[in-house]
This record gives sequence, structure tokens and C-alpha cells, in this order.
Amino acid sequence: MNNVTITIDGIKVTVPENYTVLEAAREAHINIPTLCYLKDVQQIGACRICLVEIKGARAYQAACVAPISDGMEIRTNTDKLRKARKINLELLLSNHNRECTSCVRSGNCELQALCKEYGVDDYPYDGEKIPHPIDEVSPSIVRDNSKCISCRRCVSACNSIQKIGAIGVSKRGIKTVVGCAFDRSLADSPCVNCGQCILACPVGALHEKSNIKDVWEALNDPDKYVVVQPAPAVRATLGEEFGMPMGTSVTGKLVSALRRLGFDKVFDTDFGADLTIMEEGTELIDRITNGGVLPMITSCSPGWIKYCETFYPEFIPNLSSCKSPHEMEGAIIKSYYAEKAGIDPSKIFVVSVMPCTAKKFEAGRDELSNDGLADVDCVITVRELATMIKNAGIDFARLPDEEFDSLLGESTGAGVIFGATGGVMEAALRTVYEKVTGKELEDVNFTAVRGTEGIKEAEVDLNGKKVRVAVAHGTGNAKTLLESIKSGEKQYDFIEVMGCPGGCVTGGGTPIISSTDRMYIDPKAERAKALYNEDAGKAKRKSHDNEELKKLYAEYLGEPNGHLAHKLLHTTYKARKKYE
Repeated sequence: MNNVTITIDGIKVTVPENYTVLEAAREAHINIPTLCYLKDVQQIGACRICLVEIKGARAYQAACVAPISDGMEIRTNTDKLRKARKINLELLLSNHNRECTSCVRSGNCELQALCKEYGVDDYPYDGEKIPHPIDEVSPSIVRDNSKCISCRRCVSACNSIQKIGAIGVSKRGIKTVVGCAFDRSLADSPCVNCGQCILACPVGALHEKSNIKDVWEALNDPDKYVVVQPAPAVRATLGEEFGMPMGTSVTGKLVSALRRLGFDKVFDTDFGADLTIMEEGTELIDRITNGGVLPMITSCSPGWIKYCETFYPEFIPNLSSCKSPHEMEGAIIKSYYAEKAGIDPSKIFVVSVMPCTAKKFEAGRDELSNDGLADVDCVITVRELATMIKNAGIDFARLPDEEFDSLLGESTGAGVIFGATGGVMEAALRTVYEKVTGKELEDVNFTAVRGTEGIKEAEVDLNGKKVRVAVAHGTGNAKTLLESIKSGEKQYDFIEVMGCPGGCVTGGGTPIISSTDRMYIDPKAERAKALYNEDAGKAKRKSHDNEELKKLYAEYLGEPNGHLAHKLLHTTYKARKKYE
């Protein structure tokens, strides 16, 4: 591709000819403000915040969609441009719910930040305030259209990236509404609860349904024994909420903070991940050996599971029957651990800290329970945990590093990489390879399934048997993969699907990144590095080497996929209507 040279604010910059003005400005380290633009998700030039002057053009141009040409001269920061941007912001505020101090996004709102940057300290325009009821029926996501600015970023995330189409735009002008068809709630739409719309939203129009109050009540109830378990991706993302660089692993401080919040036990969902590999790996070997349904597809991501049940029910027999790691661990906490500790399981309250809003929906599934007790009682996101830590006055950055509690706290490197796309597949291959071949892996790194490509493929030799595997992340990529299987174009034995792009490290419950930061940083890659670095530093990197896990099977479960293991750790799935 050819390069062109343009001038931006007096600075010459040479960039590829297919760049937009916004992309070229980034290369010159000039920040043009945006609001509707979101890298890799949407560029439609609708908000008119990124206006620039181009020499020879009759009108201002939207930098996010304006193409460049050789010799172009651009100005981004004139007095007239600043005034135009300020007016556009004032117009956005004319019918906006301006109760900022009580908004969940206060302090991390792109509209709020722009208003501060451009000196919007008055409301000269007072538009019609159209009443919007808050949609909070979904167990995962709350929608408040009184704060919506019709930027459409959530619509693009749902329709173009995830390819679900739960939300869209209706009506025109000031009456424009972003929502579900026929004014339905998100709970009555094809929504899979992934929360990618929340990450895309620049304001407080979308956020997770908070369970913070439920956790505080449990912690203050003397009759409850409250156990917490954080997912692998939590340690790679939580630090951002406290000003730490993206990709900082905060495992020890995470444990320390949870203890100071008052939890009775702090276990690690990584243990549940290792347990999942033992069950899922055994299931895969059985299917390959005994003619079971192939390809077997992982079932760790509840957004993906609901997507499959809704859009591709014909693949339900292909789904692994294994529960997800935190549900497995919840079941073991209320059985094995309760027995060991001499605690009535009905008094145990299990809290999962997850990077995922779909886990809130998952925890309420009737299938994920034993003897009338839900495996997991409550799910909070990374953002909710950060709020609790701040509310408790805990100085997170200065906390000492502490270890997880024993019995269900040991984990291997295989468990920690579950948080990145390809991690479940790699962890499974480490164990399945050794179980089938009887040989010890010289190199446990299956790098072919790593990375942020939408779909990855590999082939593994298991004693002469070629096992074909594939990895997809984001339901849009999952759709492409499943369609290739349906058409006969592709054949696989084992597939990993994560519902969110990048896997759990960019789940709907992770820290929200501004559109400006997303232009320079790839959170999928940066956060995954933290997990792979922790994996590399572990003394044990294969799930079947976990000593606490060996003890669990020896003393309680018997063997993977055995009778008790099936009762506690496996489940079933069902076809769903697209509006359920």
C-alpha cells in the first residue's frame, strides 16, 4: 500500500493512504476528540465532535470518516472548531439526564470528560425531556435511556461485532430511541447477557445490574458463611480500577482485599478451572475413543452457551456437559468443603467475582444447583468489586500480597490462562496429550491457539490420532465457525468458544476503557499477557498436577466423569426462543 504525506496543525506526517484523518492525527500524536467513534466497532461521523477543518473544503469534516489524500492540510484546534464542539456538547445535554453525581459512570464518562475539556458549565439549550422507563428486568444488564446520547456504539457492538441484534434504533430526531424491537425489555430479546454493549457505551445508559447490596448483606449476616472466588481474568484487570497499568497482575493484592472486605474464605476459581479440565478432558477422550458427538465444544462461557441455545440449538449435543469453572467450584464448596469444615451447606453463601455480566444470568439457571441449593448465590463484576473496595476505604495499591486459602485455592498455570481466548483449549491439550500418550510434554506452550485472531485452527498428534481443534472468540466469530461446520467446509474434533472478543479479559464486567485509550492499546492482548506471564511463572502448569485437585478426587469424587462428579459438576442445556 502507498503512503501519503499530509500536514496536521503544521506537523507533517506520512501514513498509509487508506487512513482517515483521525487515524493520521493519532500517528502525529494529536488527539481529536470523539464520541460516537469506537475503534474496531464503529465509525459513522454522527456525533460531530471530531470535526476538523480541511483546506479547500467548504464545510467542517468528521475526522473519523474523512479520507486523506496526499498534500492535504488539516487544522484540528481552531477557535471556531472548539466553539462548534462546545455547541454540539451543549445540544447533547439539552435532553440528557444530568444527575451525574449519582450516575454509575461519574468520573469515567466520556461525555462528562468532554464537557469539562471544552468548558461546558451551563445549559443554554433546554430540550424536551422524553420520559424513559429504566429497563432492569434482565439479571445482567440495566438500560437507562434517559442517559442515552444515541451514539449507536452499543448497537454496532451487538449487531456488527457480536452479530446478535438484540438492540437497534427506532424513530428519528429528538425522539430517536435505542432499544429492543417492539419496545421489549432486554430480558425478552435475543440478548445473551455478554455486556459488550456496556463496554461500548460512553455514558451511563448501560451498566451491569448491581449485586453489591446483596454481598454486603451476606457479609453482615452472622448466620451466613460467606465464601468468595475470583475468576482468572479478575487478577489481570482489577488493577486498572486503581490506576495501575493495563496488564498488571494483582493476584496477591486481590486476595488481600477480599479478606479485608470480610469474606470467611477466599478460594480461587482457577482451582475450578483445573477441575474443569479434568472433567472436560476426560469427556473429550471418551467422545473421541467411543464415537461420541464431535466436535465437542467447550461450555465455560455462559454468553456463548445462551447464544448456542438461542441461535444454534442443533449444536447443543456438541456442547460439553461440564459446568463452568465457578459453578463447579461452587458445587464443591457446598459439598466437599462443607463436609470437611463441618458447615451446613444451606448456610454457605458463595460469591463469584467475574469479568462477565452473563455469569449473573448463569448463576440463576435452575440446572446449576444440587439438592435445592444454587451452586453460586451471587455474582459481582470486576467493576463492582472495585466499588466495594473503594467504599470500604481499602488502599488497594499498598496492600500486601497474600495467598488463597487452602483446600480449594491451589491452581496451575493451565487454570490461570482460562481468562484469555485459546486458554481453555491450551489447558485441555496439556492434560489430554499426557493422558492419551502417557508422555510428558517437553513444551507445554500450545502457541498455535494463542493470539487475538477471530478464529484459530491447529492440529495435535495424539499417538497417531490427528485431533483437529479450533478457537473462536466473540459470538460473531462463533457464528462464522458454526456456519462453516454446518456447510461441511470445516471438520473439527474439539472447539473452544468464548462469548466475548478476546475472551474473559474483555468480558462485559471488566474495567471500561475510553475510546481514546482504545485507539492506542489493545486490551485483549495486554490483559492476556498478565495471564500468560503468571502461567509461565507457575511451578505447575498442567491441571492434573494440582495436588489439592488430586486430593479431591482421592477423598471425595473418585474419578473424573464418575457418578458423583456427574451429579455435582455436569449439567444439561436447552433450546431457547430468540426472545427468551
